[in-house]
Amino acid sequence: MEFDLSKPQKLLRETARATLSRHFPLSRVREWMAIGATNEDSLWSTIADQGWVGLHLDNSIGGLGLGLVELTVVAEEMGRACMPGPYLATTWAATLLAQIDSPKSTELLPSITAGEHKATVALMDQDGDWDLKNIAMQLTPSEPGWKLTGRKTLVLDADSAHTLLCVVRQSSKLAIVFVPRKATGVSCEKKRSLDATRSLYDVAFNEVTIAESDVLAVGEQAHSAIEQSIRVATLAACAEMLGAMQWIHETTIEYAQTRKQFDRSIGSYQAVQHQCADIHLMTESARAATYYAAWALTSNAPDACKAIAIAKAYCSEVGREVGHRGVQVHGGIGFTWEHDMHLFLKRIKVCEFLFGDATWQREQIARLILK
Repeated sequence: MEFDLSKPQKLLRETARATLSRHFPLSRVREWMAIGATNEDSLWSTIADQGWVGLHLDNSIGGLGLGLVELTVVAEEMGRACMPGPYLATTWAATLLAQIDSPKSTELLPSITAGEHKATVALMDQDGDWDLKNIAMQLTPSEPGWKLTGRKTLVLDADSAHTLLCVVRQSSKLAIVFVPRKATGVSCEKKRSLDATRSLYDVAFNEVTIAESDVLAVGEQAHSAIEQSIRVATLAACAEMLGAMQWIHETTIEYAQTRKQFDRSIGSYQAVQHQCADIHLMTESARAATYYAAWALTSNAPDACKAIAIAKAYCSEVGREVGHRGVQVHGGIGFTWEHDMHLFLKRIKVCEFLFGDATWQREQIARLILK
């Protein structure tokens, strides 16, 4: 693998950083947080105009035809900007649809990649976890199709989505079901999230009518599509955590150089230097793990699944530690609402539990090794 980004990838990073700093400064992010408008149309249209929705998908379905390394580059910059909105949710849903050979997915994908349609995935049962073996919500037969009753939790940006891709069971087999957000019997309840820039919902399905054509995939095809989409979404979450760590790293170094105590910058004290060195080490190690996982998944490397789990486990743990050390170096100001540090610490904390925390990922690594 290459140990540095190519020239086009570096240009993409520069473009993403310039676009996000111009359109989504932290002052604007705070305004959206204050009014609860983290999914407003102006935000989404800017993202769609850049072609970032479906960045990694094939040109034939409206994507840019780039790879997962490029997706990681853009997602990292979004984490560095603490950008709100349904990008992670829609990227997950678009990746899932791209794995399914059905008329409905062929119809939906171009409008999703164009930014005209938003989608999200309803995966986790209310009493379950991220393991697909624990999906228990069932489709029940009902002429001429099916009925869906149950509840999903931790659904990203469900209220702003036009489409919910619900992961359920048809008898004992996994199935992916297309459900319009405004279908009769569907209701969303916003969960209180630590990160006000990321919306999480419980979604209830009460006798929702499902047509036969809305069952997009069943059995092995559904299982394979879900697993692949989760890997891509997990990679994007790692990249967001990496971007947040990078912001904390840059801000903490700058603060240590400018903040003075006893007529000396605090960065001249060895204890502070050790904290900054540890932040740098953990951030760069997280970068290596994340970009290796992106390369491995793109290249279909034999250890790709393990690389994704390692990246998520490592980013989840050191992201939290980088945030804590950044707050410590900043001292009193780092604990205040006025300083932006808490925005990134909260983004890291929520991403830590999406798609499985460090402990859960280590269990997956152990299963892969034993298998």
